Amino acid sequence: MIDRRNVIHRSLFTGLAAFLPGQSRATSQASNDDPIVAKAISDLINTIQKGIDVSSELARIREQQRIFLRANQKFPDIIEIGINVWESVYDWHVRHQQPLSVVRNPEGRYAMTVGFTTLILRPDYVENYVGVGMDTR
Repeated sequence: MIDRRNVIHRSLFTGLAAFLPGQSRATSQASNDDPIVAKAISDLINTIQKGIDVSSELARIREQQRIFLRANQKFPDIIEIGINVWESVYDWHVRHQQPLSVVRNPEGRYAMTVGFTTLILRPDYVENYVGVGMDTR
């Protein structure tokens, strides 16, 4: 199976190869623009990589989902998180233009769905808190 990241990187580098100077040109005739082009390509790669990367908070949530999945053969129903993690996940949804589902649960707490798990905002906890996965049963 081909990883999505590999497909994106391969197509990116293949497309950028068309803009690189040809091999037939002698090195003594190298243009002064080569360092500028190289920096522009490097900046483009960095920008694309930032868009692909997952925030560290979302990675911590995914890790809790994996732990729960291995132990219970299903994704957790809920995970409690602190305000910084909540804002980071919210910003991730906005940055990647993903649909956002934020509601208030019967206890009055804010809840956001990420994958198969509902994240419960706990502003009374430490700001970077990511709890363990829990079942609603």
